[in-house]
Amino acid sequence: MPESVQETARTHLDHGRACLDKGKYDDAIADYDKVIALNPNIATAYTNRGFAYGRKGAFDRAIADYDKAIALDPNDALAYTNRGVAYRKKGEVDRAIADYDKAIALDPNDALAYANRGVAYRKKSEVDRAIADYDKAIKLNPEDAAAYFNRALAHESKGEVDRAIADFRKVLEIDPSDQDAKEGLKHLGVTP
Repeated sequence: MPESVQETARTHLDHGRACLDKGKYDDAIADYDKVIALNPNIATAYTNRGFAYGRKGAFDRAIADYDKAIALDPNDALAYTNRGVAYRKKGEVDRAIADYDKAIALDPNDALAYANRGVAYRKKSEVDRAIADYDKAIKLNPEDAAAYFNRALAHESKGEVDRAIADFRKVLEIDPSDQDAKEGLKHLGVTP
């Protein structure tokens, strides 16, 4: 690929990433479309465009992009994690878990994959497995408020109120404005 085309693709990749960060998903998709038109072999363009589609609720399109990213780079743990999220949101929990398993096999330090697999296990009412995954996610990323929040819900479902309260409080340590954690504490009869 000529250097000028490479530079143009890099510019669109960077701009697309900035658009993702700002929640401008249509703009991000447009940038990744341009990257793919310039070079259809850049796996990151498909992974990132898949993320944008997923944020828009276009899960089938997201999955198609993740499939392409994985075909181009079978070691892309993030593509497996993100495809797992899309499958989970479509209600295909077992396929989601299979993707999280693959992501974890590729990158055993991927806190996001553990946290998301925990959500999938909780959807299957496999609460102990969910808690184990949240524990691992928190060990890898102690500032992951979502993992604490989801673990609180899992503990609550098991009747482990004190543990749920501790996790909701940890969420509020990380993000004092988290309304869901405040509501969780109120639901348990505790003042946030």
